[in-house]
Amino acid sequence: MHYPSELVEAIKAQTTDLKLEDFLEGAGPLHPHLMIVGEAPGREEIESHIPFHGASGKELMRFLNLAGYQREDVYITSVVRSRPYSIKQVKDRRTGKIVTKYPNRTPSNKEVRIYAPLFDWELHQVQPDVIIPVGNTALHRLLGPDEVISAVHGQLIQHPVLEFNSATGQYQWSQANYQIVPMYHPAAVLYRRQLMPTVEADWQQLSQLV
Repeated sequence: MHYPSELVEAIKAQTTDLKLEDFLEGAGPLHPHLMIVGEAPGREEIESHIPFHGASGKELMRFLNLAGYQREDVYITSVVRSRPYSIKQVKDRRTGKIVTKYPNRTPSNKEVRIYAPLFDWELHQVQPDVIIPVGNTALHRLLGPDEVISAVHGQLIQHPVLEFNSATGQYQWSQANYQIVPMYHPAAVLYRRQLMPTVEADWQQLSQLV
């Protein structure tokens, strides 16, 4: 997906003092059945220029296969298009020296808000049949902070989504209703293997919902 240059530049101008790295576009066909929405690209995504690359990407592809889809069938994006990172001083286990690391982190509400006009534009262009927010950051961007993945995962929700009003600086509900099926983030099963049966069941049942 190629975004309007003036929109991208306006967003980048607001992020110069934030710990955000590079910029990654969403990828996939227009008007797909599914649009996968994550929180932000990580280091591997920025290096490969492929959304959902690496370990969590492999899990996502496996879950898509369970639902009867391939990567090329779906559109994949995230609510923040640059990699949020933190700066940490840690001891190198091999040398014992203090080194600086720049690990991935969850994007802040401010960062999500800065990228909101771009995500709104992207959603209007892609026009998916179903939106799949993976993880709480994407879920909150679409439906607000009162919803949590642990309560609504695998459920079909028909509802307007939050859009950013640049004039007021606030979110407002869209006029259109969307079909939304929240899912656990693929990385969740890497850290909590006990979630695997639940996550697999959610994806296997997706075709029955939509």
